[in-house]
Amino acid sequence: MKLLPADKVPPLDEKTMLAATQELCAADPDLRAVVEEFGPPPLWARQPGFATLLRTILEQQVSLASAAATFSRLEAAINTVTADRVVGLSEEKLRALGFTRQKAGYCQALAALIENGHLNLRQLSRADDVTVRDELLKVRGIGPWTADVYLLMALRRPDIWPDGDLALVAAIRRVKRLRSQPTANRIRTMASHWQPWRSVAARILWHFYLSQRAAA
Repeated sequence: MKLLPADKVPPLDEKTMLAATQELCAADPDLRAVVEEFGPPPLWARQPGFATLLRTILEQQVSLASAAATFSRLEAAINTVTADRVVGLSEEKLRALGFTRQKAGYCQALAALIENGHLNLRQLSRADDVTVRDELLKVRGIGPWTADVYLLMALRRPDIWPDGDLALVAAIRRVKRLRSQPTANRIRTMASHWQPWRSVAARILWHFYLSQRAAA
């Protein structure tokens, strides 16, 4: 694996987030309107590592609240969510905590890969975006969305677009005042105009989506 020097993988922080938000607002009037109405988006940073990756798997195709509840039950059961503790749990125990059979298998497989040394998330965090994504996609149960959200939230990479995120699709349709739901290719084209800050554009749009839902 080709690793990059730590200073060549600059994670987003509050300072760079604000600068990137200002740059995006200057370039895109629709994003500027969101920020003017709701303020700058939160950083929404997560701690890199096994627990965050497991939680992101739980968030696949369910509400964030549902995933958070399942994760909280797991945390209460084993105190600290680590690979060595999860690998020792049976499928029955995980299912009793709210895991589906499929996600129980995914999370146990992920824990086993980390425990046997076949996946080193600390080392992987220093690799470039493409390498991180490719390595995560080799893990059963991790698809493009999960890999991209991990890159965006945990590693805080600045230019990641989580393809297929339903909240972003809904937000783009409203923010851009589109008559119909945009295709995946159209969204990718639109997102390309937000480079090299696609991760920040995603946060602005998530901020819009969540703020609109809270106000409804």
